[in-house]
Amino acid sequence: MFEKSFSFLETLTQNNNRKWYHANKSFYNVARQEFEHVTEILLHEVSEFDKDVAGLTPKDCIFRIFRDVRFSADKSPYKTNFGTFLTRGGKKTGFAGYYLHIQPDNSFIAGGIHMPPSPVLKAIRSDIFEHIEEFKEIIQFPELTKNFDGMFGEQLNNPPRGFPKDFPDIDLLKYKSYGFSKMKTNKEMMHADILEDIIARFRSLFPFILFLNEAIEGV
Repeated sequence: MFEKSFSFLETLTQNNNRKWYHANKSFYNVARQEFEHVTEILLHEVSEFDKDVAGLTPKDCIFRIFRDVRFSADKSPYKTNFGTFLTRGGKKTGFAGYYLHIQPDNSFIAGGIHMPPSPVLKAIRSDIFEHIEEFKEIIQFPELTKNFDGMFGEQLNNPPRGFPKDFPDIDLLKYKSYGFSKMKTNKEMMHADILEDIIARFRSLFPFILFLNEAIEGV
């Protein structure tokens, strides 16, 4: 699995320029089709336990390979990864969801919401504050902790505004993103059973994604 994707991305990394890309567009198309097929399978399987992704297409989920270089010192025109984000309404809606990242030596499986805008982040923190025991039960669920390496992301140095500093679980309100991730080696990603592995990890994320999206709905 993902052999064509890795082959293309590894070569692109060494030839990240428009001339090479346009001369090898068919190479990209083959790799893209492989990734689209995987996304189709994931959408079908995830929709069995999370109805919010039902009806989505790979186009709704897969990120473009073209980089926005306007404000970047790195002017390489193309991303050297494939990413797909399965979430309610598609990747641009701002809801939490399930993410798959394919990149040579930097692949991972993840889920949650990354660096949401202030109103969304405040809503999530408020929901955690008001339902702290439920949230802790979700993030400490054995299947989730077995499948991922803990919550990721940068945290505030001080308690966020509007919340009591003496709140016993204040550290859980300091996150700027709310998500879990699991790094995977190239060999693991190309294993015959990788799709079953991804689906199982996504399934264990469902209560966490549901909690986040119920908070986001109110924004």
